[in-house]
Amino acid sequence: MRLMSGLLSLCLSSVVIAQDWTSESLAQAAEARIRGFGDSSATLVMTLHNGAGEQASRQLRVKNLEYTDGEKSLMVFDTPRDVRGSALLSYTHPQGEDEQWLYLPAIKRVKQIGARNKSGPFMASEFAFEDIITPFWQKFSYGELSQDTFNDMPCYVLNRHPNDRHSGYKRQRVWIDQEHLLIRQVEYYDRRDQLLKVYQATDFTLHQGQYWRPALMTMRNVQTGKHTTLAWSEHQFGQGLNDRDFSQNALLRAR
Repeated sequence: MRLMSGLLSLCLSSVVIAQDWTSESLAQAAEARIRGFGDSSATLVMTLHNGAGEQASRQLRVKNLEYTDGEKSLMVFDTPRDVRGSALLSYTHPQGEDEQWLYLPAIKRVKQIGARNKSGPFMASEFAFEDIITPFWQKFSYGELSQDTFNDMPCYVLNRHPNDRHSGYKRQRVWIDQEHLLIRQVEYYDRRDQLLKVYQATDFTLHQGQYWRPALMTMRNVQTGKHTTLAWSEHQFGQGLNDRDFSQNALLRAR
């Protein structure tokens, strides 16, 4: 009986500890939920919506590779014809400046995206270059933690401020669901501290019993009325990708 009581107390204390989050520890836990995949690939349909209800779609192939000090990604446009072969290569680091290179076949050259330009739009979408890279938890300082709901799901809401002085955002509010610790929504505030964009991730699926991924991402610009959706499919993991698949030569070979 005493053993049973001791085990129950241990279990209850574990629950209390698990819920006793700080903003920083919660950010670390949420990141851990989507890490550890090694390498992956997926198909992506990017759809641009303007304020008048018109839309244009683009299809991409995306590859990702985890490495000791961050993550590498390669995004290649397959359609439409005017952007076919365009590609973005990103090296994301938990600390320090990230590196990005954009290849545009129309001018047949690779252009490095400078730190001051990462707040600019990625291929005319509502996603900035800095939104495309992995937002490692170390890249932010954190404020207070509160609770709210997203689509009727209980969520923690943390406040974070980018450490990068060239970021286009002053701060961000992040909704993380309490059940799975997945990021469901992010509010982005511009340098004047006005709400600029709202990101939402929906239709999460657990792949191979361990990798959570959303089927749909939406970035809505509340100041212009435009929004961009990213529809993901054909996720694959553990394909044996390596550094050669994420070199600048690979960027030039992207077709």
